[in-house]
Amino acid sequence: MSGSNGSPTVPVAVLGATGIVGQRLVRMLDGHARFHLAEVVGSERRAGRRYAGATPWAIGGDPPQGAGALRLLAPGEPLRSPLVLSALPSAVAQETELALARSGHVVCTNASAHRMRADTPLIIPEVNAEAISGIAAQPWSRAGGALVANPNCVVVGLAMALAPIQGAFGIESATVVTLQALSGAGLGGLNAVEVAGNVIPGIRGEEEKIGPELNKILEADIEVSVAVNRVPVLDGHTAHVFCKLRTPATPLDAARVLRDFRSRLDLASLPTLPARPLAVRTEPDRPQPRLDANAEEGMAVTVGRIRAASPPHDLALVVGVHNGIRGAAGACLANAELCLAHRPPRSAPQVPATIVDWRVCVP
Repeated sequence: MSGSNGSPTVPVAVLGATGIVGQRLVRMLDGHARFHLAEVVGSERRAGRRYAGATPWAIGGDPPQGAGALRLLAPGEPLRSPLVLSALPSAVAQETELALARSGHVVCTNASAHRMRADTPLIIPEVNAEAISGIAAQPWSRAGGALVANPNCVVVGLAMALAPIQGAFGIESATVVTLQALSGAGLGGLNAVEVAGNVIPGIRGEEEKIGPELNKILEADIEVSVAVNRVPVLDGHTAHVFCKLRTPATPLDAARVLRDFRSRLDLASLPTLPARPLAVRTEPDRPQPRLDANAEEGMAVTVGRIRAASPPHDLALVVGVHNGIRGAAGACLANAELCLAHRPPRSAPQVPATIVDWRVCVP
């Protein structure tokens, strides 16, 4: 198949295609300049049906026509697509993703199962794209396979907002309080009785992910304290962040480095990424999920309320991120674009011409 620019596109399989993140991946692949959706994988009970009829579509509108006509594959069915985007639950992803990487597939995953593996790059392209070189040392690289992860949906926003501050001033510690949207719990998450007019002060397994993932991405040793809350908002996570800096800085200094932050990547080869990854708001009541979650089609992180903080902290700010797009599907897709743009060094050992060919099939 050809993309919008007439160039050949890479066939892609989406795992967990009927869930919310899977649905967003399916939609974002529709009309993509470099990829085309070739295979969708669902549960055993839905396998064999057409995607449109088998999917409880929950993100507005209808499934893309081409995707809707695809037959849902069962877990474990052989995949022809060299590139696999995984929206699997972590427990299922644990073995499935490794098996696919070992068999020569390039796997970009939104699942948490392998994020903290020493040999798995945990990537936000604007922040640490250079970590993609780590795929050359993975045990399945000689078969042409790779495994690349994007972080937790809150961590995407935190890392994007804190990377410029860490680079300019250093961060000794951070206290984070999150207000996380309902869609982050997935289709089978919470019911109306639990969440209507309510705040749930805890999300199982969430708090312990944030500090380690943030430090892995920033290559830092920030002491991170976290409290997470589920709130009755559909899409858009919000985080209040209080930082103790290593070098003194005013709120104006922090706002300046945030406004100046740009990706160092060639965005022509990463069409999902926005030109301005951070939107800095000066209003006293922003960011708000309803107003800001969809900034840059959901791919920008919004920062506001940048102000001095009381000791022991120096700086406070509020971070907003669309958990389903920038925090999940868009993050996974951007990593796939990074994999495609990545070229192994000339001195790298030659690998069998299986999956490697997909990297060069698009100019």
